[in-house]
Amino acid sequence: MSARSGSPSRPHKTSNGPVSDAGFVLDVRNLGRRPGTMREVRRTVTEHERMGLDLIAIPADAEVDLDLQLQAVSEGVLVTGTVSGPTVGECSRCLEPFEDRVEVRLTELFAYPDSKTEQTTEDAEVYRMEDDLIDLEPVILDAIGLELPLQPLCTPDCAGLCPECGVRMAIAGPDHGHEILDPRWAKLASFATEAPGTGDPAEGSTPQDRSAPGADDARVVSENQEEK
Repeated sequence: MSARSGSPSRPHKTSNGPVSDAGFVLDVRNLGRRPGTMREVRRTVTEHERMGLDLIAIPADAEVDLDLQLQAVSEGVLVTGTVSGPTVGECSRCLEPFEDRVEVRLTELFAYPDSKTEQTTEDAEVYRMEDDLIDLEPVILDAIGLELPLQPLCTPDCAGLCPECGVRMAIAGPDHGHEILDPRWAKLASFATEAPGTGDPAEGSTPQDRSAPGADDARVVSENQEEK
């Protein structure tokens, strides 16, 4: 996934033509074409557009550090080295913002305009030089897009959000939890809440139910004696 999918590489040009050694553009005229010739490039570029993915990216106006080596080979210029910069993102588990840093390693050949590689390779398969200039922006964008995670995390062990109340588990504490009641027992639980018992077996019985044992038998004997 490209770090800026659908966006073409911005031209580094003025009204007088291409700009030499500006931003991500490198002028390789002083490198020459003798195979084995090398040159080191170290610079900091202020990138004015966001570079990255939906949830994490190098923000606009951030400083991107280039530490590169240019080497002339028979078919073009081989660029190797690292590109690094700060990133800001949103954790895919807890949704909290966080900051980090990304570093990508580049190894890319830029073909000479008149080389056999340039003549026999499709446009999408190799990068090309133009007027002895190398534009690193598309290479860096693709490298960053591949290096950054699709589901970034603020910490490797982020516990995310509580599925019941949505609070961040990192601040909820070890005792955080919710009693999950089986719906089959929900009605009984509501009865217990509305009329809590005291444990007395006689609770809820009528006065007649609580009469002394044998009371009914004594009443029957008394009635029989009166009839006699």
